[in-house]
Amino acid sequence: MDRTSTISRTTGETVITLSLRIDGAGKAAVNTGVGFLDHMLTLWAKHGMFDLEVRAQGDLHIDEHHTAEDTCICLGRAIDEALGERRGIVRTAHSFVPMDEALALVAVDLGGRPYCVVQAEFVTPRVGQLGTDLIFHLLESVATHGRLNLHAQVLYGRNDHHKVEAIFKAFGRALDAATRLDPRLEGAVPSTKGVL
Repeated sequence: MDRTSTISRTTGETVITLSLRIDGAGKAAVNTGVGFLDHMLTLWAKHGMFDLEVRAQGDLHIDEHHTAEDTCICLGRAIDEALGERRGIVRTAHSFVPMDEALALVAVDLGGRPYCVVQAEFVTPRVGQLGTDLIFHLLESVATHGRLNLHAQVLYGRNDHHKVEAIFKAFGRALDAATRLDPRLEGAVPSTKGVL
């Protein structure tokens, strides 16, 4: 089973190409022009064992919002397309990840019902070039377009960089666990409804 996807998106604000391999080796080549976003997507791929390639050009002379948002829209679409009918997958998983003084929990359900809850407080307006007010919106964009339920919580922490990093690492690890194939399902859809 080749669980891969390549998504292209062109708007008046951005031009993006994103390729994802679910069953990868954690290799990433990410260039969005937003350094902190590149860092988060790279470690998301590394900890989730996904292969990820992103090339994005956007209207960064305005701000980072459109580029970051559209990149996460493409990531969600790639997840959805790569998983196909989602037959045989574990479907739900969670991960706790510490990052120095910060601790994050992320739980996901790949049941096809998009929803996103983020409980985190940030004390700085930006981490690098990325506004901390965008973190919820970026995760919501992945969840909506990936047709997945995503709950993220920072249990505690002081440093905003560490808090966001813990979230993305935990998201990668939870998604890795949820996308794994369970041989006991014998290729069946993991739902009593028979479809996701």
